[in-house]
Amino acid sequence: RSEGLILLSGGPDGPVDPLFAQSRPGDANQALTTMKAVFGDRFYVELQRHGRPEEARAEPGLVEWAYANDVPLVATNDVYYAKAAQARSHDALLCIADGAFTGQEDRRRVTDQHWFKPAADMRTLFADLPEACDNTLDIARRCAFLVQTRAPILPRFDTGAGRSEDDELAHQAREGLKVRLAQVTPAAPEEDYWKRLEWEVSIIQQMGFPGYFLIVSDFIKWAKSHGIPVGPGRGSGAGSLVAWSLTITDLDPLRFGLLFERFLNPERVSMPDFDIDFCQERREEVISYVQQRYGSDRVAQIITFGTLQARAVLRDVGRVLQMPLGQVDRLAKMVPANPANPVTLAQAIELEPRLREARDNEKSVETLLDTALELEGLYRNASTHAAGIVIGDRPLVELTPLYKDPRSTIPATQFNM
Repeated sequence: RSEGLILLSGGPDGPVDPLFAQSRPGDANQALTTMKAVFGDRFYVELQRHGRPEEARAEPGLVEWAYANDVPLVATNDVYYAKAAQARSHDALLCIADGAFTGQEDRRRVTDQHWFKPAADMRTLFADLPEACDNTLDIARRCAFLVQTRAPILPRFDTGAGRSEDDELAHQAREGLKVRLAQVTPAAPEEDYWKRLEWEVSIIQQMGFPGYFLIVSDFIKWAKSHGIPVGPGRGSGAGSLVAWSLTITDLDPLRFGLLFERFLNPERVSMPDFDIDFCQERREEVISYVQQRYGSDRVAQIITFGTLQARAVLRDVGRVLQMPLGQVDRLAKMVPANPANPVTLAQAIELEPRLREARDNEKSVETLLDTALELEGLYRNASTHAAGIVIGDRPLVELTPLYKDPRSTIPATQFNM
C-alpha cells in the first residue's frame, strides 16, 4: 500500500520523536528502520522547530540516525494559521474549543511559531541544516496532483430481471403510467400522456440518468409499502411524468401544466434532484433500507459545518477573555440580528457608532473585536446534513474521506454540499 506515497517521520507528535524525547533511542531507531524498509527512498526524517522542549530533545537522535542511514532530512512547520499576528486569535480559539480561559494556567497551549512561514524564515530557522530546507523542494517536485473532471459516479440499479437500466426504466414507466391512468380521469387525451412519457424516457436515457430514477423510485415504493408517509413531491421534479408514473411524485404534470425541462434539460446538463419528504420519525428506516439494498459501506450522510457567527463569536471570545458577561452581551446585541441576511462583525462595526466608540475607548473591547474578527466564519463544529444521503457504486472510502458522527451509526462524507 506504500507505492506512490512519500512518508515523513512525523514530527514531535508522531510515532518516533516521543521515543527519542523519552530517552528510548533503541525503540526510535527501530521505528525509523521499519519506515525506511517500507518506503525506501520515499522516506524523509522530519524536523520541526516551534520552540517545544521535546523537539530539542529528539532532534540530535533524528539527525544522527538520518546521517548514519543515508536518509534525507526535511524541515517542516506545523501550520495552524496564516500570519504571525494571528497567534493570539488561535490561542483564543483553543480556549473556545476546550472551555478554558486565556488567563488559565492549566490548559492546552501551543507556541506562537505555528504560522505559515516564508522560505526565508525557514532557511534562517534551519541555517545549520540547509539541506533540510532544500529537500522540501525535492518532495514538491516528486508530487503530482491533477484534479480530473468526470461525470457523476452513479450507483448501478440491480433490475433483478436481466434488463438494462434503460430498458428497466422504460418498462417501469410504461407499466406505472397504465396504473396511474386507470386510477384518475386524465387531464388530457391519453395519447398526449404516452407521447410525453416516451419523450421523457428518451431524454433520461440520453442523459444517462435511468439508474437515478429507478433508485429513487425503489426506496419511495419501499417506504410507502411500509406505511411511512412520503410527501407528494415538490420542486421542479414534479414536472416529470416519468416521476409520476414511478410514484416518485403524486402530481400529474399534465393536469397542472408543469414542464419537464425545468427539471431535466439536455441543453443544460446537470444532475436531476428530487426533493423528497419522509416522515421525520421514520426517516431512519428508509436510510436503513438503502444501506441494506446497496451496502452499508456505500451509503453515507453528508457533513455540515457550523460556523462562528458575529454575535456568537463575540460571546465566545468575551468568555475566554473573562470579560464581564453584561458588557459582552451589550456589545453582542449591537450586531443586528438578521438570520435571512446575516450581518458580519466588520459590517456591524462600520454601521454601529457605539461599537466603534467602545473599541476606541477600551483596550479590552479592542482586543475582543480584533480577536472576534479573526475567528468569525471559522468552522466551530461538525454535524450532518438534515436531508442529504450519498449512495456510491463502490465503497465510499474509495471516493471521499468519511467522518464518524458520535451521535449516528451512519458515517458522513467529509466533503459538504
